[in-house]
Amino acid sequence: MPAKGSAEWKGDLRSGTGTFTAGDSISGGYTFKSRFEDGPGSNPEQLIAAAHAACFSMAFANMLAQAGNPPESIRTTANVTLRPVDGKPTIAKIELVTVGNVPGIDEAAFIEQAQAAKAGCPVSRALASVPEITIEASLAR
Repeated sequence: MPAKGSAEWKGDLRSGTGTFTAGDSISGGYTFKSRFEDGPGSNPEQLIAAAHAACFSMAFANMLAQAGNPPESIRTTANVTLRPVDGKPTIAKIELVTVGNVPGIDEAAFIEQAQAAKAGCPVSRALASVPEITIEASLAR
């Protein structure tokens, strides 16, 4: 089943405004300031961050369960960095930070599975052109 999202932009780049919808229940607004100047509102990179964190967490939980260590929880944050590259705004880096509550697994195996999940989740694969995607994985204490 295809996922659906839509957006509309009104006006010029600097003074215009946009709205977006993702699925049936997520919507928001964005502006030049919310995207490029840390102003109030949303931006597309936040949606990418949320999508990546959600996809990774789900893929990671599945991999852990398949390896015999079903997690109680996987909590992931994604930080998406947008910066000029060759004079053009570019998603240049994504940092995934994940903490798992996974009984019966050691830290080394957890980190190894996190690396595999980062490489294999559908959103990671879709974002393969991002020059740097990192993962910091730790077990909950």
